Amino acid sequence: MKDMVPAIFLGSKTHLKLAFPKDLRKEIGNHCEILGEDAESPDLTGRPDDLAKAEVIFSTWGMPKLDAGFLKRAPSLKAVFYAAGSVKGFATPAAYDREVVISSAWAANAVPVAEYTLATVLLSLKQFWTYSRKVIETRRFGHDLKVAGAYRSKVGLVSLGAVGKLVARKLAPFELDLLAFDPFADAEAAQELGVSLISLEDVFSICEVVSLHTPWLPETEGLITGNLIRSMKQGATLINTSRGAVINEPELCEALKERPDLTAILDVTHPEPPPPDSPLFGLPNVIVTPHIAGSMNGEITRMGRWMVDEFLRYLEVRPLKHVVSRTMLERMA
Repeated sequence: MKDMVPAIFLGSKTHLKLAFPKDLRKEIGNHCEILGEDAESPDLTGRPDDLAKAEVIFSTWGMPKLDAGFLKRAPSLKAVFYAAGSVKGFATPAAYDREVVISSAWAANAVPVAEYTLATVLLSLKQFWTYSRKVIETRRFGHDLKVAGAYRSKVGLVSLGAVGKLVARKLAPFELDLLAFDPFADAEAAQELGVSLISLEDVFSICEVVSLHTPWLPETEGLITGNLIRSMKQGATLINTSRGAVINEPELCEALKERPDLTAILDVTHPEPPPPDSPLFGLPNVIVTPHIAGSMNGEITRMGRWMVDEFLRYLEVRPLKHVVSRTMLERMA
């Protein structure tokens, strides 16, 4: 095992306190020489000695970009343990060229997103959103309710990455027909999840609920068009917890105006948040939540716990579980 490792905490101070509370810091302190106090990136200009000595950075949201200038000021840096999700905001080719280990709690962040999706899918299959609104509007209970329910209903997942796979596992006990579109998915792995791979067009046209989990990449921007949304079944629900830009939002709004029977549950938008005059706010069949599906409060501590465990593996020179490689980064959100 390594000797005491020089380390700094770097990122949003608010989120660092949640990700690495006292008990985790005590555990880290058993193995690390902690250099200074928590630092947000602008403060580093006044702490060149700390950054120069640090072998390890414990971070979360607010991690500065690992560009050439940063790496020059951090000549001893060997690893970043990031208690948050996507590393696209700070990981760079320069960091990979220098073989800095970048480990992220993205898989831990997938847990609350999958839980949010599970809850939203089940409520959607009961037409919760539509009928709760109608009861308030009409002040009475209607008859001839058109509710699919969960048994044998079709739920479509767009992309089977970390979140999509976890959603499939969480939905498995509910006797649903799980379908997915993912051009990179392995058919055998999908079968083990109990998921049938079909085209994107079929996902939208035959499923009662469609849930988006695709990363925001050049080839996925605007992937979900108005025509796909118009093709959805009567009373269907679209859920987006991935990135707002994967939906063509103007076309979404037009389709939802034409199809008031549809519902869109949007935890992400593009831009985020939407401008005050966004047409999303005027559509009764849209529910917008403020990016709450991901880790919040104690769920952020889970990500810190995973990164401390990863750091201990690093100390013991054991295989790491959550490294984000250069290749992986190209396909991640």
